[in-house]
Amino acid sequence: MGIVVIGAVFVDVKGYPEGNFIPAGRNAGWVEHVHGGVGRNVAEDIANCELRPTFVSLVDESGDGGDVIKKLNNHKVNTDYIWKTRDGMGTWLAVFDNHGDVVASISKRPNLLPIVDILDTHGDEIFANADSVVCEIDIDKEIVKRVFRLAQKHGKKVFSVVGNMSIALERRDFLKSIDCFVCNIQEAGLLFFDDYSDKTPMEMAEILSAKVMAAQIPSMIVTMGGDGAVYADMHGDKGWCPARKVEVKDTTGAGDSFCAGVAIGLTYGKNLQEACEIGSMLAASVIVTTESVCPRFLPRELGLDMDVED
Repeated sequence: MGIVVIGAVFVDVKGYPEGNFIPAGRNAGWVEHVHGGVGRNVAEDIANCELRPTFVSLVDESGDGGDVIKKLNNHKVNTDYIWKTRDGMGTWLAVFDNHGDVVASISKRPNLLPIVDILDTHGDEIFANADSVVCEIDIDKEIVKRVFRLAQKHGKKVFSVVGNMSIALERRDFLKSIDCFVCNIQEAGLLFFDDYSDKTPMEMAEILSAKVMAAQIPSMIVTMGGDGAVYADMHGDKGWCPARKVEVKDTTGAGDSFCAGVAIGLTYGKNLQEACEIGSMLAASVIVTTESVCPRFLPRELGLDMDVED
């Protein structure tokens, strides 16, 4: 079944200015509607590496919901465990500046509780055949608890990413049950009640190492934008992976692609440093491309010694 991803689907409404962005003014530009959501993005990114992930999620009963499933199927994502429900998808409205960074956004979250029913009904078959599991840590507690219970029962590693850190802050104890937690430097600051914006990568690696050992978090990776990513585990392994230098078009989704690369690496035998390198490769490819041009990689291009399924 490959890597199993559990998370949300969003429809992203993204606005880009034609000229210099004026924060308090009216900006001429263009608007795009694209499929998004952390879980959905991660599943698609894994599939773009010619792997065959399974996505456990919800969509609504509209045409947009059907389009999400159709596109994922085209990417060879297993959608057998995506249910159609009322209010199954969220919406994210975002405005970008001329550097490709989000300057304002509003998010409407979906009702994900029916995923509990999916896991109660099909959880054993999903987890028994999984290579590993990626779960959004900020989805409903009852979903996360079932993920941990099933992962422990079937001996599967769980990797986690966050969509809304304000919600994830209420689940600090969950981090002890995650094999690797991935977040950005702003989210790490919220988690550890500090501001790391002025830290160099090597300084941040030392800080992160002390924090994960004190909190007994198995391993954690913090992305630092153009400065790359730092990693540490509770056994003292720590380090820095530089970012790939690219011309930025749109930074949204880059963190999800990075997480997908990390999950791929850690699932198929790579260490934290090597997994970060795969994550950086995937994130860079997303930053410089558009929605209509999806970056694809063969496993051997990621340094994985495995065959591609037909």
